[in-house]
Amino acid sequence: MDFSLSQDQKELQGTVIRFAQRELNDDVIRRDAGGEFPRALWGKCAVLGIQGLFIPEEYGGSGFDALTTIIALEALGYACKDNGLLFSLNAQMWSFELPVWKFGREEQKQRYLPRLCDGSMVAVQAMTEPMSGSDAFSLRTTAQKRGDRYVLTGSKTFITNAPVADVFLVFARTDPAKGFAGVSAFLVERQTPRLSVSAPMHKMGLRTSPMGEISFDGCEVPEENLLGSPGAGSAIFTTSMDWERTCILASALGTMQRQLERCIAYAKERTQFGQPIGKFQAVSHRIVEMKLRLETARLLLYKVGWLKAQGKRTAMESAMAKLYLSQCFLDSSLDAVQIHGGYGYSEEYEFERELRDAVGGRIYSGTSEIQKNIIAGSLGL
Repeated sequence: MDFSLSQDQKELQGTVIRFAQRELNDDVIRRDAGGEFPRALWGKCAVLGIQGLFIPEEYGGSGFDALTTIIALEALGYACKDNGLLFSLNAQMWSFELPVWKFGREEQKQRYLPRLCDGSMVAVQAMTEPMSGSDAFSLRTTAQKRGDRYVLTGSKTFITNAPVADVFLVFARTDPAKGFAGVSAFLVERQTPRLSVSAPMHKMGLRTSPMGEISFDGCEVPEENLLGSPGAGSAIFTTSMDWERTCILASALGTMQRQLERCIAYAKERTQFGQPIGKFQAVSHRIVEMKLRLETARLLLYKVGWLKAQGKRTAMESAMAKLYLSQCFLDSSLDAVQIHGGYGYSEEYEFERELRDAVGGRIYSGTSEIQKNIIAGSLGL
């Protein structure tokens, strides 16, 4: 069992870290306060190849396997302080790019993937609705077949990237009588008539990642915009969520590594009662727990990446990684605030922002409770 990175993986890791430290950290506090999506930085990420990490070269990507992609995203999280930007990148990669790559026809892949990889286009999936969140397949949006077109009617909410997206992967019922087997997926471009997108929603964290609502009021899309076959929506959504749960928190590993390093340095230099605070077990034990969370979460996530690289099924392992890593990120962020005391609570030190960002990890891509249900089901319970 070899836990070492290959030379190519090490070089990629170093390249990503140097790029992010140099290009992605300007004005994060101000952009977070204003909820500003950094489109220019999105373009810089594309030049480096972030959006196309796992996409095959013939569609503008690099063709890396799952584990190498995870390593690159972890490096990005270590060096980039803008968790909102990282979240938006991941949302596009796993909820739109991957389904188009896995299920799209050749003309669909050629139309969208190169422009998503080069940063000229922003995309996202639209599944969640006002009355369907964790119960995803209780969605009410419909798509009625009329000749060579489908007519979409309904609404979506909590859609990441919606206010800035150029194209959406929309899930809708094409045959309500068939339940989840009657759900289909459609590629719907923003300029399509009778489609409207709300202004960005205000939220607790990940503020540089815009979130909004989408409405379809008899929105017509051509039949060729169907992704996969009619009724394939369940398979498309399940596949994309499995990859998303695996990879979307990979950058959190990098953030946790950065938090740990900062806390160790602070515990050595900050003195109280005549000695560094790291000499007090109340502080040192928190740092030990941060280290344990980081190492165990990394092992679990790397295992899932390795399994995917081997072509193995990972439904339970992906859910375990999402469940565990999201809680570790939240706990370590809270510890970082506590260790820094009043400074940790202040905006200037940036730990309070990371804590706010970490809370969402237990909700998006399936709540922690849903992950437990998936794991229990995989165990035959």
